[in-house]
Amino acid sequence: MAMALTIQPARAEDARAVGNLAQQFAGYLRSLGDHTDSQLTAESYLRDGFGSQPAFGGLVAEAGGEVIGYLLYHFGHDSDAAALSLHIADLYVDSETRRRGAGKASIAREAGAREMIWSVYHANKLATTFYEKLGAQRIADVFFMKLRADAL
Repeated sequence: MAMALTIQPARAEDARAVGNLAQQFAGYLRSLGDHTDSQLTAESYLRDGFGSQPAFGGLVAEAGGEVIGYLLYHFGHDSDAAALSLHIADLYVDSETRRRGAGKASIAREAGAREMIWSVYHANKLATTFYEKLGAQRIADVFFMKLRADAL
């Protein structure tokens, strides 16, 4: 019988577990061809997620007292829709404990957000299939760009 799954706000005490899961996620993405150097560690999680001006909020999924997944997010505003949106920065559930509902946990509705927005690595078919089954739609008419701040 599977252990009960709980979803709760991420805490500083979850740093080591989130850092370990983030490295698992980075390894999985590398196996798909994404060679981005992931910098999410226990230390960066604590530095950026806690303190006087946290850069993100988070949730963790636990089973048997062990963190098995995490969601990091921040809120934004869609000026075209004039509505609050929730931007998912990172979502990962340990591969051994998937299919138990952890990835469906959402705070967007409770916060009054109209929609959730996130990016998916193009080769991550497992995630794409999961999100599409939830009803997510691909946004084909826009793309992401980035520019290092020190390049300005």
